[in-house]
Amino acid sequence: MKTQEFLSLLEKHKEKALLFQYAENLIVGANYHITEVKHITIDSVDCGAQKNSWKETIIQLWESPDELGKTEFMSVFKALSILKKVGKIKQYVFDAEVKIEYSNAMFHTAQLYINDYEIKSNNLIIKLAVAKTDCKAKEICGITEVPENICAPNSGCC
Repeated sequence: MKTQEFLSLLEKHKEKALLFQYAENLIVGANYHITEVKHITIDSVDCGAQKNSWKETIIQLWESPDELGKTEFMSVFKALSILKKVGKIKQYVFDAEVKIEYSNAMFHTAQLYINDYEIKSNNLIIKLAVAKTDCKAKEICGITEVPENICAPNSGCC
């Protein structure tokens, strides 16, 4: 989901609670805070020696240990006000992909894509997913089928 789509979604549901589902049936605790918004520019060279560049908006969530047991989730209104304040300080690139950065004691730190969303009762549930790594130079490397170890050492690609 692009930054503009995400902000528009929040605008439409200001009166709801904002929940993040980071894995099947697992929700970020109600004690979460938005601790950082990163405006990232990626400049890379892939295994086919092609240059790539794109932008991302990364919203970091953190669960406060001082608020364990909290049951009321952040409102969409509050989250949107935080994100708007950030946008006044550092302008968003609206066509940048949004990722949610999150971890807890049982889940490694990851930058998760917004895969979908659901309205359930008075909640806006943002469904997150892990993106798998990929080879951007499949044609250059002569890869027609996508095997598991696509760019493994000695594969002729990387």
